[in-house]
Amino acid sequence: QVQLVESGGGLVQPGGSLRLSCAAPRTIFSIYTMGWYRQAPGKPRELVATITNGGSTNYPSSVKGRFTISRDNAKNTVYLQMNSLKTEDTAVYYCNANRVAKGVFDAGASYWGQGTQVTVSS
Repeated sequence: QVQLVESGGGLVQPGGSLRLSCAAPRTIFSIYTMGWYRQAPGKPRELVATITNGGSTNYPSSVKGRFTISRDNAKNTVYLQMNSLKTEDTAVYYCNANRVAKGVFDAGASYWGQGTQVTVSS
């Protein structure tokens, strides 16, 4: 099995900051696109940020300018720096590793962490 381990969640006031971490096996981290997703109660899981092994990033408009995804190749760890947090950011945040199939004999793969709770409240 592939294990992704998230950490860094917690309770923070609106306007505050948190940094989430996700550690992945070296063989996964080196070739997979890493990402963060979140899911609030009663809502579907949504994309927060992704970063390729080449360093290209992607963010939805809801977090652009406030969140930053980064990676430390030496530590096989991806981070999500969250600034100017809003109550709407409250959710369970999940780390994801994804590899797109490259041909008919490659099914691709996707792995998820267990999630870490982020609560933004006064």
